[in-house]
Amino acid sequence: MSETLSEKAAFGIEGLDDISAGGLTRGRLFLLEGHPGTGKTTIATQFLLAGAAAGERGLYVSLSETDSEFRAGAESHGWSLEGIEIFELIPPESLLDEDQQQSLLYSSDLELGETTKRIFEAFERVRPHRVVIDSLSEIRLLAQSSLRYRRQILALKHYFAQHETTVLMLDDLTSEANDKTMHSVAHGVIRLEELSPDYGAERRRLRIHKYRGQRYRGGFHDFVIETGGVRAFPRLVSAEYKGGFKRDVLPSGSAELNALLGGGVERGSSALILGPAGTGKSLLALSFILSACTRGEPSAMFVFDEELGLLFDRAKGLGIDLQAMVDANQLVIEQVDAAELSPGEFSQRVRRCVEMHNVRTVVIDSLNGYQAAMPAEQALILHMHELLQFLNRHGVSTFLTVAQHGLVGDMKAPVDVTYLADTVILLRYFEAAGHVRRAISVIKKRTSAHEHTIREYRIGASGISVGEPLTGFHGVLRGVPMLVDDDNSRLMAAD
Repeated sequence: MSETLSEKAAFGIEGLDDISAGGLTRGRLFLLEGHPGTGKTTIATQFLLAGAAAGERGLYVSLSETDSEFRAGAESHGWSLEGIEIFELIPPESLLDEDQQQSLLYSSDLELGETTKRIFEAFERVRPHRVVIDSLSEIRLLAQSSLRYRRQILALKHYFAQHETTVLMLDDLTSEANDKTMHSVAHGVIRLEELSPDYGAERRRLRIHKYRGQRYRGGFHDFVIETGGVRAFPRLVSAEYKGGFKRDVLPSGSAELNALLGGGVERGSSALILGPAGTGKSLLALSFILSACTRGEPSAMFVFDEELGLLFDRAKGLGIDLQAMVDANQLVIEQVDAAELSPGEFSQRVRRCVEMHNVRTVVIDSLNGYQAAMPAEQALILHMHELLQFLNRHGVSTFLTVAQHGLVGDMKAPVDVTYLADTVILLRYFEAAGHVRRAISVIKKRTSAHEHTIREYRIGASGISVGEPLTGFHGVLRGVPMLVDDDNSRLMAAD
């Protein structure tokens, strides 16, 4: 093959080429393994389609799937297989006829030799640049022993290497699960996995186990199979992103809230809004979005817990017109279903908002819903650390909400991420003068000094109104305050 080709044979799959550092090294043999249903055939087909789009000839050798089944799968994704030769390898009639089988020689010996011969004949006829063999399980069964299987794979490897052909072999792991023959022979190994949570859609992830002489993006990476093919979501590594920006203070629309925050929230920092249900966490986050839009900076909001129609109506009743912001391209707002969305895909959505829409304020409402997409609490901490670092380094102000269990007294959050946030805002209910009231305080602020008082706030038709510091009480944050003097003038007047 004398054609001038690129250094790598790209998969043509969004995300996977990034994970594999550009694709597969040409002239080498690679293994793509995973249990049935994990997406091996889909990825292999896209690999051949990417070659066809670049003017390369492709050969798909099927030992387990019929030609019509393969074409039906491609048709379901809307793909044209032009430029790809499909070779359906079925046993010759003589081997299926019991009367013609030789008794002194195992039929598997004949069948294995015939299989290899016909693969070589198909290759010589097509002379492809890319070859997919599906699957190795049939070759392993025909070989019947590890020694013969390894020799057969080495023979195939050397033959294709002589012709500088890039080969992708598929293995469905249905037999000899502990056989690592291909791992030692192959130039690279990619493993696909499918996870089935107790509730919600299945989750798929991939990992490169081995890639000789090549740096690649390690660890597990989420991916999905959609109409049109596979999309992979490379694991977010915040250390890869370095950005410079002016870390100025961004005030809110309330002078009292600004005083409580020591002037406002710094650009490129994260703020965690903690409180029980109904205290106004989402509304407080929306007030920062409103301030960003007033400054002319685009924002993004990812809503896990509330239906968007209800959120739009509720916000409009409080003087915040979210629909007008969306229509003016000032706000990107997305409903997120934690039962359907993988953590990797969510990180990719946030990253795109920042890189494509130049978003400078991000709200995640709430981490309780985000946690539902995580296999464990530790995974949530790691994901949030990388995501917040990525956003901070791009000069994005991030606001996270967490609903605590309970209403008053001793309350706990489902996951503790307070140490990750630069600013922690605490919202509380308390009872005074025969009314249920709300209090706000700033517990932590890394970037600057802040007010250490506790202020009452009210939610009305104009949004959030923050009052003067509560000086006549103690125990407000516990929800059971005690009056220490007779001066109630600091309480905001009831409507």
